[in-house]
Amino acid sequence: MYSEAHLLLSAARAAQFPADEGLEVAIAGRSNAGKSTALNALTGRRALARASKTPGRTRLVNFFELAPGRRLVDLPGYGYAAGARGERDQWAALMDALIPRRSLRGLMLVVDARRGLQAADEQLIDWAHSHQRLVHVLLSKCDQLRRNEARVLLARVQAQLRGRAAAQLFSAREGTGLEAARELLAAWLGEPLKKKPRQS
Repeated sequence: MYSEAHLLLSAARAAQFPADEGLEVAIAGRSNAGKSTALNALTGRRALARASKTPGRTRLVNFFELAPGRRLVDLPGYGYAAGARGERDQWAALMDALIPRRSLRGLMLVVDARRGLQAADEQLIDWAHSHQRLVHVLLSKCDQLRRNEARVLLARVQAQLRGRAAAQLFSAREGTGLEAARELLAAWLGEPLKKKPRQS
């Protein structure tokens, strides 16, 4: 896990991004999909990213350094209906600058399992796929579905993705799929996963 993880910088525009070197993984999702909660669970840090019940609260691109030269990039939530046109245009401009970065290994897309893939999620997947970036979908809050409902959802989403991305069930609260997601993150960042020692 990433006990030394910390906020490296917050960027309101592409010129403020860190140098395009090392490796990074971006985490994206619709507003209120559970993105900040997933980021905290993945890193093992409860308050690394601030989770909010207010949709659209994250406005900046936050770069978290997990280890030297290894970063997790927290993107602003998208799809919030009350968002101003200027904010939506700013989000698109930030993505235009982030997607081509050589250091970007892939994108973890957090999707609320209760809602499934939406049109905006599909657009982001197509955008990343067109730039040959790996995408992995975390179907978050799956603990709020019945077990059979979750299985049916996963199969439906995998069919929708048509090989453009992988998908898994995920619950930060119950730990469903957490280790698998952590292992993927570590693999994308080119690092072995550092697990907590067992308690005796």
